[in-house]
Amino acid sequence: MKHKEKKMTYIELALSSNEKLEAIMNTGTMPDVRDLAGWEFKGYNTFDLTGVLGFRKFKKGFIADTELKSATDRIKGYNLKVVQNGIIEDWIDTGAPRYAFYEVYPASQDPVENKYPNALIINYGASDKNPIYDPARFLRDYLVQVYPDNKDLFLGKAYVALGSARIFVSFFILERNNKNS
Repeated sequence: MKHKEKKMTYIELALSSNEKLEAIMNTGTMPDVRDLAGWEFKGYNTFDLTGVLGFRKFKKGFIADTELKSATDRIKGYNLKVVQNGIIEDWIDTGAPRYAFYEVYPASQDPVENKYPNALIINYGASDKNPIYDPARFLRDYLVQVYPDNKDLFLGKAYVALGSARIFVSFFILERNNKNS
């Protein structure tokens, strides 16, 4: 009888080593954008410095401007600031406006952003909603679904884009939280 590995929870993922998370990035599956659009997800950055900087916890929202016909259609999104109250407490919106806008599409479709061909790329530089001087334009996140049978739990890996170079910043965990408002 084959031993089945216990599935990790949101909190277990958030507390995992970078090595474990990297293995999941390489084996995770590409999310279907139709499962993301219309929802906000609670997010948690694993890099400790993000707590000091005030954005360890956040929300990401995903929206579609048109009817989605394919798992790989392009969608858009945004970030929301939330109260920084620890990983086990609720994700409470601060009421601040949406910020750090992005476009989402399969990383394999982009010759520069194909670092994880099994992932979606969250490309902040592709959104014209970010002012030209906004540092968010340099962010590139890769997103995989942790388990094929769980459409609520995702792992991301954030990079800063400098030309064709990608500098790793942090892993982050996403879990479905609420419908977009």
